[in-house]
Amino acid sequence: QVQLVESGGGSVQAGGSLRLSCETSGLNFRNYAMGWFRQAPGKERELVVIKDWRTASQKDADSVKGRFIISRDVYKNTVYLQMNSLKPEDTAVYYCAAVWDAVAASTGSAMDYWGRGTLVTVSS
Repeated sequence: QVQLVESGGGSVQAGGSLRLSCETSGLNFRNYAMGWFRQAPGKERELVVIKDWRTASQKDADSVKGRFIISRDVYKNTVYLQMNSLKPEDTAVYYCAAVWDAVAASTGSAMDYWGRGTLVTVSS
């Protein structure tokens, strides 16, 4: 059974930083592209960043470029999202997701597995 479990969310003031973690189990972690998505209140879920380490491809939302960094630890089967210079508009539930297909990974569409999310609140 595949599981993705996010952690690290919380409340922070604008300009601060948070690091989200997503621990995976039940999948061959090295063979999956991993991504972070978010959904703000009243808005649709959107891609934050997705990276396919097999092809070295990465897609970032324009709103987070230069501020958010995705990384992974293959020994811990965990992917991270370092979020710096946080803004109130970054407030959302953040979801971790995994996809095997490289084409889907290049666009952040049709993810295979999802976590349940972790809430990030940024106050001004």
